[in-house]
Amino acid sequence: MLARMAICGIDEAGRGPLAGPVVAAAVILPRKGRPKGLDDSKQLSLEAREELAAKIRAVAIVGVGVASVEEIDTINILRASHLAMQRAFHALTQTPVAAIVDGNMAPELPCPVEWVIDGDVIVPIVSAASIIAKVERDRMMTELCAQYPGYGFSKHKGYGTPEHQQALARLGPCAIHRRSFKPVQDALQAQLQLRAAG
Repeated sequence: MLARMAICGIDEAGRGPLAGPVVAAAVILPRKGRPKGLDDSKQLSLEAREELAAKIRAVAIVGVGVASVEEIDTINILRASHLAMQRAFHALTQTPVAAIVDGNMAPELPCPVEWVIDGDVIVPIVSAASIIAKVERDRMMTELCAQYPGYGFSKHKGYGTPEHQQALARLGPCAIHRRSFKPVQDALQAQLQLRAAG
């Protein structure tokens, strides 16, 4: 049973990629029976992250929020990240009395908010949120890979790897590429120049 005076941890995944949504998670963990081995999701193997995500979901209250590519391109990635965090917070089935957010800025929430730099490493509830956000976003990008073949989204999850940049140059941007990001703008411009020359 979770405490009445619950505090949630909030983190996001997907601020840096060239494609796909930004996904946030809000997590309230019980005081006892927390999964062992919580760590920043970026430092865990895929298998360890998915295993921990299942253990977290088994004992925690979890809310997930998403901001779309269109929202990222319209309001910018920072505001879209905060929007996803707000949506994750409001998706919780229990209202926390406070929130701890990873990073150096936090969204407006209807409770006191504390931001912690490297919170995904040093605060267990934020680590749990980081893991859930990363697993959820990875799943979404794997599903989007089937809709947009040729880019390798299931492999690099939209990050600007050499493989992704090569596919972007070869195929041009697709519907889930962030047109507000310079590498995508450059690829779009190159594609338009090729069409104009041909």
